[in-house]
Amino acid sequence: MTKFAPTGQAVAEVIESLPSDNKKADAYELLALYERVSGEDAVVWYPNIIGFGQYHYVYDSGHEGDATLLAFSPRKAKISLYLDQDFPEREELLDKLGKIKKAKGCVYVNKIADIDMSVLEELLEKSLAYTKAKYDVK
Repeated sequence: MTKFAPTGQAVAEVIESLPSDNKKADAYELLALYERVSGEDAVVWYPNIIGFGQYHYVYDSGHEGDATLLAFSPRKAKISLYLDQDFPEREELLDKLGKIKKAKGCVYVNKIADIDMSVLEELLEKSLAYTKAKYDVK
């Protein structure tokens, strides 16, 4: 069994477990944005990742699994924003996003006041469209 799967945990439970009101407010604002962009209800995936929609992938190696179309993870220290790694304009938009730290599969944000939410919305829209096309998701 894969560890990365829906947990059945309530989204509000994850958000309400955050240590500060500011972190909770940021998470609820991201929740609303992600739901609006994806048109999907939020589902908690292991480990405390709030995901929207899902797709099935199969690598050339034969490894396969399920993943979220869009996701974020509100953590004690930073917020992780998960985006497709390969979509066109990704780097250009990340350069406009604001104060972030780039990693291979995600972007780290201290607080949403540090980023341009309209740029994040565009990033999410483009990542979603690219991932849906790449994995033939309806």
